[in-house]
Amino acid sequence: MGFSMGLNLVLLLAMVATNILSLYHLSSTLQSPKPPTQQPVPDHLLHQLNTIRATISHLTRHQPPSITPSTTTTKPSIPQDLLLYSHLSPIASSCHNHPDLLHKYMAYTPYSLCPLDSDLLAESLILHGCHPLPRRRCFSKTPPKPPSSLPRNPFPSSFLDSNVIWNKYPSCKSFSCLAKKSPGLGFDPNAEISKFMTYKTELDLPVPQLLQVAKSANSVIRLGIDIGGATGTFAARMKQYNVTVVTTTMNFNVPNNEVVAMRGLVPLHVPLQQRLPVFDGVVDLVRCAHAVNRWIPLTMMEFLFYDVDRVLRGGGYLWFDHFFCKRMDLDKVFGPLIGKLGYKKVKWAVGNKTDSSGLKNEEILSAD
Repeated sequence: MGFSMGLNLVLLLAMVATNILSLYHLSSTLQSPKPPTQQPVPDHLLHQLNTIRATISHLTRHQPPSITPSTTTTKPSIPQDLLLYSHLSPIASSCHNHPDLLHKYMAYTPYSLCPLDSDLLAESLILHGCHPLPRRRCFSKTPPKPPSSLPRNPFPSSFLDSNVIWNKYPSCKSFSCLAKKSPGLGFDPNAEISKFMTYKTELDLPVPQLLQVAKSANSVIRLGIDIGGATGTFAARMKQYNVTVVTTTMNFNVPNNEVVAMRGLVPLHVPLQQRLPVFDGVVDLVRCAHAVNRWIPLTMMEFLFYDVDRVLRGGGYLWFDHFFCKRMDLDKVFGPLIGKLGYKKVKWAVGNKTDSSGLKNEEILSAD
């Protein structure tokens, strides 16, 4: 409701601005010194002007009062460690657009434990484009009972609750709760063990088939990146085939990064808009998981695709796994966008998917 009202307000303001511009232009023509006498303003323009004035008056009454800086108020003090760090290294420009979050993130006591809400503040800043975050001189709290050995199986029968600081996550305090409350998000090992190994529809690409495709092309897959890989199930499966895959993932109030690490894998805590922290042309495979979807602004998605192309080596593979969009958008927007990369299509499959409202959309499985 709030979004709808805001949208209507913006559209209405745009209409008012256009009308005012038109009126000023016409008035300046009518008031030109060239004619010997000033011509009267037509009645329809006067009526339009009265309508605009009434609209502006109505909007002014309903707009919340604007907050203007007062001469008596003082600006919030900048944390000392933020000032110190700014002299050592540049801070991402988007960080300055959110000084309240940035100041709160950097407001800590040096050489002591970091505040408990650091992770929530960090992800909020990252999602607002403030990345990389400024470094801090405090100690991150770690689980009281860290694992004593590497996991023998990347698909354990259960995850150990002691490896997570559950105070960071308000919804659940155990993995069994997450598996029950958020099914399908990667917290149920029994459900994850069959992923990427079964072939149920044309949209599925089992790992053995993927590796066979590479072998048939006299290629090899050794290094990969899983973008938006949640709890790292794809990387865990590839590890069983001696393929190293790093997973980019955000937590979003669930311990995704912790689970990736518990599996003996590498989690990269970076957002989709961040440049991949990998050198050019060194990766054999990039998988774009469900996080790469139609909800991403088109320009941002285009930059993402070309950054993926940057890290892929010649002959590498780009896999769009269950890309979700409408058929019309696939034909007119996303298909041509993917086609700009000029990759040879190894597999391209499209199927219907019905969302929670009953609307049919398209899902793509593409391995280029």
